Amino acid sequence: MLIFSGRSNRPLAEAICQHLQIRLGEAPIQQFSDGEIFVKLNENVRGKDVFIIQPTSSPANDNLMELFLMLDAVRRASASRITVVLPYYGYGRQDRKSEPRVPISARVVADLIESMAPDRLLCMDLHADQIQGFFRLPVDHLYAAPVFIDYLRERRLTDPVVVSPDSGGVERARFLARQINAGLAIIDKRRPKANVAEVMNVIGDVVGKTCILYDDMIDTGGTITKAAHALKEQGAASVLACATHAVLSGPAVERLAGSDIDEVLLTNTIDLPDAKRIEKITIRSVAGLVAEAIRRIHNEESVSSLFV
Repeated sequence: MLIFSGRSNRPLAEAICQHLQIRLGEAPIQQFSDGEIFVKLNENVRGKDVFIIQPTSSPANDNLMELFLMLDAVRRASASRITVVLPYYGYGRQDRKSEPRVPISARVVADLIESMAPDRLLCMDLHADQIQGFFRLPVDHLYAAPVFIDYLRERRLTDPVVVSPDSGGVERARFLARQINAGLAIIDKRRPKANVAEVMNVIGDVVGKTCILYDDMIDTGGTITKAAHALKEQGAASVLACATHAVLSGPAVERLAGSDIDEVLLTNTIDLPDAKRIEKITIRSVAGLVAEAIRRIHNEESVSSLFV
């Protein structure tokens, strides 16, 4: 087995290798003055089972290009099998035609990745489960829920209620609620345009409860902070926010800092710079979970049994 990493989230790749007790493969990446990217593998990959770890977070286009070039280099160097590990799938929110004359960008990215001929894909908490169907190659879909479940059980929260910030995340919230023996509530949200959310009302009993807002990502922070405000207005005792992907673009950090949220629980699928690590934010690592999935893929064992 050989594991390589692009520049998107090298600390996560190194942590995964530590769990697997192997060395991260050498693949220096340079960027020329005109912006072109150059990749070279300093390892013999012939006949090897190769995993390329590269979340396609911001800058998404540069990180995608790095991934494509690494895929091409590994394939041309005669690896026996290539698995793309995408802890965060960029463009994942553009998974359907939400209005006339727009692309389905998540499908475009899937086609581009597939055109580079990897053998399989390993991803985590896709924005929409149907993105798996955009690929004709095998897709293993991981969930960060076990990482959150362990942390929340350790906290021994009083009267917890898991809250979905929109109707699309109800199944995700229901799964978490069942695992920690919590109630379930839903935020009725309207989104008039991209990155703008308007919270209408709360469906469910949250009075005096410890509310756990659970979503797949926090981008600009508008949805999660407005949802927290609505919960506090409805009588919630405290609000904890959980999200897998720390996109945190634009005014997200400032919004979270000034919000009604008591703690923001995130994972390291996206490398969060120190400037954005405010006191409210707690980072939990998914390295162990991803490493176990990689080990099982390499040994031809079940990955789905991780979540049973």
